[in-house]
Amino acid sequence: MKDKIAVIINRARAAQNIFAQYSQEKVDETVTAVAWAICNPKNNKHLSELAVASTGLGKIEDKIIKNRRKTLGLLRDLKKAKTVGIITEDKIKGIIEIAKPVGVVGAITPSTNPVATPMNNILNAIKCGNAIIISPSPAGLKVFNELLKFIHIELSKIGAPLDLVQAVPDPVTKDLTKELMRQVDLVIVTGSQNNVREAYSSGTPAIGVGAGNATVIVDETSNLQEAAAKIKASKIFDNSTSCSSENNLVIVTSIYDKFVKELQNIGGLLLNADEKKHLQSQLWIDGKLNRKILAKTAFEICKEFNLTKTYSEDNSFIIVEETGVGKSFPFSGEKLSPVLTIFKAKDFNDAKKISNQILEYQGKGHSIGIHSKNDDRVLELGLELPVCRVIVNQAHTFATGGSFRNSLPFSLSMGCGTWGENSIYDNLNYKHFLNLTRIVREIDGTEPGLKDYFQDYCSQHDSKNLDQL
Repeated sequence: MKDKIAVIINRARAAQNIFAQYSQEKVDETVTAVAWAICNPKNNKHLSELAVASTGLGKIEDKIIKNRRKTLGLLRDLKKAKTVGIITEDKIKGIIEIAKPVGVVGAITPSTNPVATPMNNILNAIKCGNAIIISPSPAGLKVFNELLKFIHIELSKIGAPLDLVQAVPDPVTKDLTKELMRQVDLVIVTGSQNNVREAYSSGTPAIGVGAGNATVIVDETSNLQEAAAKIKASKIFDNSTSCSSENNLVIVTSIYDKFVKELQNIGGLLLNADEKKHLQSQLWIDGKLNRKILAKTAFEICKEFNLTKTYSEDNSFIIVEETGVGKSFPFSGEKLSPVLTIFKAKDFNDAKKISNQILEYQGKGHSIGIHSKNDDRVLELGLELPVCRVIVNQAHTFATGGSFRNSLPFSLSMGCGTWGENSIYDNLNYKHFLNLTRIVREIDGTEPGLKDYFQDYCSQHDSKNLDQL
């Protein structure tokens, strides 16, 4: 086991040693070459088809869009970034910053995004002069190996070392992945929280991201039609494989019935109590999400599990009403399927309270969404709730991981801060793949005296010692 990983690590180090001598221009050319491996429309279509066929998750057309959009967005973020040699020089502060690679990165990626997530990690790693080894999920290995083949074709065209990008040898096992974590210089983990914990205990510097369970408040000031359309588009995209897909809506009472009707008008199928109970028995088996339901369409779920007699192909998502939060109310958690849970809140303050309860149960640190025209309420969420992102009047799936219409970094891995037991709070981005060396020069400066900081304090609380300042 140890030797198997050591072989590919040694190859990666040899390739990275060559790559570390590249200029910024050559590094950027390599980034472009690797990105073309997925952005080439023929490759993208083939990889998307293979991803759905091999994992059974998601929709081909949406994976094509995701692969292209996420990669183009990341290229936008990377285009002007300096990652080689001197990247900043501040003469006033006397600081020069020099970017250096971390070395060999090991990235553990999920079956839900077997192409887009590895590519995001690869481009960030390459941009910073690193080599990278991917450990895909067993279900995603076939499609990643196909992506790897395309990447190597592009690297060959520019004469770059092929071993800059590698995969854990087939078959991928937990033991191989653990050994990879131990031998690389940096571990990146997206997906399984068990893998995140393994990474943190590997002895290697690690960045893991937390669990999603996106909750969105809809208040009485929002444009209900626009909010419903955005929520639907986000919820059904790639059959809800994203950790940022809306899982729970908290709707204030005054617009509750009207908004539920709006959701039904655009394809939402509202279940009655018996249908909800039946869906719960199928969606969770022994407390775990049933893989036979994950990332299927609402129509497929209704048909395969005889969920209700009233469904049609026009139903693109399923709605269940819920009143409680926690393990006894599994619909309040992440579902990875086009199932949307709705809660009724008395008012905005109650909506905050319910949302916080949901976050405490699952998804703490990740994000909260709100559809509202009240800026004070938006700010309240940011000030009061334990989240790293407040997504305002946007489709959550498209916004949380970076968008062409917001300024978050394009990413498929969202840090959740200490709330989510993560080492980062930001969207994973290229800066997390760098080491920095700082050259520090002496500057003009004055040393403060006690009076500068303690005169006001002593005047109020310790006047007898004022003469000591």
